[in-house]
Amino acid sequence: MIRKLTTFAFLITCTICFTQSKSISVKHISEKINIDGALTEDAWNLVKPATNFWQYFPTDTLQAESQTEIKFLYDDKTLFVGIKVFAPGNDYVVPSLRRDFRAGGSDNITLMFDTFNDGTNAFLFGTNPEGVRREALVSGGGTELRGFTTSWDTKWIGETVQYEGYYICEWAIPMAAFKFNEGESRWRFNSYMFDTQGNERSTWIQIPQNQFIFNLAYMGDMVFEKPLKNSKSPISIIPYVNGILGQEFELEDDFSELKVGGDARMTIGNSLNLDLTINSDFSQVEVDQQVTNLSRFEVNLPEQRQFFIENSDLFADFGNNRDANPFFSRRIGIAKDTSDTNILNDIIAGVRLSGKLNNDFRIGLLNMQTANDENNEIGGNNNSVLALQHKLFSRSNISLLFVNRQNTSNKEYVTPEEEYNRVVGIDYNLANADNSWNGKFFVHKSFTPFLENDDYSAGARLQYNSNSWRIRGSGVYVGENFQSDLGFIRRTDIFKLDPQAEYLLFPKKGIVNQHTFGLTTIMQWQPLLDFQLADYNILMEWEGALKDNGRLGARIFNRYTYLFDEFDASISDGTPLPANTEYRYSNMELEYRSDNRKTFFYTIRPTFGQYFNGDIVTIRGDVNWRFQPHLNLSIRARYDKINLPDPFPDNQIWLLGPRLDVTFNKSLFWNTLVQYSSLDENVGINSRLQWRFAPLSDLFLVYNDNYFAGDVFAPRFRSINLKVTYWLYL
Repeated sequence: MIRKLTTFAFLITCTICFTQSKSISVKHISEKINIDGALTEDAWNLVKPATNFWQYFPTDTLQAESQTEIKFLYDDKTLFVGIKVFAPGNDYVVPSLRRDFRAGGSDNITLMFDTFNDGTNAFLFGTNPEGVRREALVSGGGTELRGFTTSWDTKWIGETVQYEGYYICEWAIPMAAFKFNEGESRWRFNSYMFDTQGNERSTWIQIPQNQFIFNLAYMGDMVFEKPLKNSKSPISIIPYVNGILGQEFELEDDFSELKVGGDARMTIGNSLNLDLTINSDFSQVEVDQQVTNLSRFEVNLPEQRQFFIENSDLFADFGNNRDANPFFSRRIGIAKDTSDTNILNDIIAGVRLSGKLNNDFRIGLLNMQTANDENNEIGGNNNSVLALQHKLFSRSNISLLFVNRQNTSNKEYVTPEEEYNRVVGIDYNLANADNSWNGKFFVHKSFTPFLENDDYSAGARLQYNSNSWRIRGSGVYVGENFQSDLGFIRRTDIFKLDPQAEYLLFPKKGIVNQHTFGLTTIMQWQPLLDFQLADYNILMEWEGALKDNGRLGARIFNRYTYLFDEFDASISDGTPLPANTEYRYSNMELEYRSDNRKTFFYTIRPTFGQYFNGDIVTIRGDVNWRFQPHLNLSIRARYDKINLPDPFPDNQIWLLGPRLDVTFNKSLFWNTLVQYSSLDENVGINSRLQWRFAPLSDLFLVYNDNYFAGDVFAPRFRSINLKVTYWLYL
């Protein structure tokens, strides 16, 4: 009985520990603050700091050894932040001077502001000891990596000065950079700090290690001395001019183009964004990393275009992002030509309204018109999305979606089946106060000419998180006729179950800081074929997070595949595996990632074993060499060796991607990526020089070159872009 009471008391203590309440006062001032990284103004001495940070790594039960102090001041237009970050020494890791750096493996301090107190969305600002700044949006409660978006930009200033054993950051963030309700007097707030010298990560509000460090369930309060006034953002006009020269060697065609267009951004009230774009051009967006796809299904790549970023979760987090996502913004501006090849389709204009109407209700409205392309027989389309979200309980919400693609070209090459496609749906997103329970439940229906019945998708996921266990039950159904032209649907006519259980163990001694043991069972049936089993994958895995910041992992895959259609398993245009055949095969994957705080670090991931009716060896690796803070050299490589029995062909596939990243200073950057794919028989070069000559205003010089890398090495396509964007404030 005594043991039971002791255990119960311990659990209660842990619960209180991880649901602690902390607050910090934000003083209203009228004096001027000079942003110089010194904190010498008298006002800074009138406020108490947010301190007493807790370790997140290597443990989550102790106070941080290197503490941080954060102070806030504000006037009617600006939030001032003063931060003092202590460190064991001045040997900081700062890999680059490029804005929007990644936090892992470097020294930095990050602050998150939940301005609507909903535990769902937050504005993130951070800096490092060299004063390089970053900003991001956190959505979905901070429960998934895909809810962390660094593509978002806003205008703010900051200075950082290093002293012996600490550095001081001083920021001025315009209130217009945030969205909030007028009259509000409290925001939720948290901060996390990475210290490479002490090998420590810490947070102001204590967060258990089984949650992401940017989880929004764990936040304290910042209390403003006076209610906040309306801080309407200025209207931003962002014109661009882009000149392009190019040459198509295969078609012996030279071309040139001068494009002029722009975006406009304004705020309606304090919390709604209105974005406009005319003659959109996204050529400054970083080139996608090529992938080797050995599956039978399409692979999706993340959205990087700034216009689609802010409040993107409001549109994109519907359904199941892997199997049945009804809206995937990268579909807009891409279309298939007469040879069924994806090519760019010009966006004529677009408008987007997104944000909060009040603390409980969010709205998103997107409308974009794409051009008619007669040469490639692509019809113009009007693409619309309406999303409504209402908060329920502490951190849950219910959302409604309407997606519409409507043909506007009236051309003879647009078939009746292509006239329109529409999707309506409802989602319930569950997240309790401490994120111990989260989940999603949805039902969507599509409307397409000549397709009726079995045109809906539905899914459910419920996950439990504790310090020792992560247990998930989930499944999805996608009907044979469910179609979303603006979505991402890997396959139709499936019923899928993919439960998962993970056990977390935190040893007190040894080189491993955290063990994770997992079992995942993924099974898919085809309902229209009497629920015939189509695939299963039983995954057993172990991952060890090392105390030196590295990682080890091992995974065993036991697979079953039934081919309803023939499939070229070696991707060699040879004899395909026949339809209506089944395969059982197993393989193993190992992984090691070295300490990314080091000047030289790497990841190696070999896979070996059976592959359909043959064998496969895959070796994936990343090598990084840093000459901080100005130069980073890296190479990403993948090699696949596929051996199949006769008459099926073997294949060896190479994918290489060396990258050179030079940051001359905080305003001038040069990035070059070379990619070789033996599958495409192509060598691609993308080299981009960026000069940020004014806040959020850039000059880009982009050089693209592609070569045929088959039996004969020959040029394919070459272009050079000179683009200027400039932010004007009205």
